[in-house]
Amino acid sequence: MTMIAVDNLQVIREYVAALSGQAKTEAIVSRFVVDPALKEHIRQAEAAFPLYRIDVAQLIGEGDTVALRGMFRGVQKGEFAGVPATGRTVSADLMLFYRLEDAKIVEHWMVLDTAALMGQLTAQG
Repeated sequence: MTMIAVDNLQVIREYVAALSGQAKTEAIVSRFVVDPALKEHIRQAEAAFPLYRIDVAQLIGEGDTVALRGMFRGVQKGEFAGVPATGRTVSADLMLFYRLEDAKIVEHWMVLDTAALMGQLTAQG
């Protein structure tokens, strides 16, 4: 593994630790993220699931890219995908890929098990 990959893995470890279970303020997010799409995604997720967290199961780094496999966990306290706040605790598997430049996330790709998430939000009972 190259030193760049090791450094990028450390940045993502610090990023997840700084945001998971914490308020995602503009100052904290901007410390790690340049990608405007990711900033907006974090803002929307935080509005729907305040203090959500990501539990990391695996991190893999190669060059300027870090892959994260983990679990999204939160309590829905705001509207999400047309579903009003339910107060339900939810979790869903996710995979994230981050591309970094100068220790900042400049691009990301995410796959979230939205079917599982929506099923938890809309389940009767």
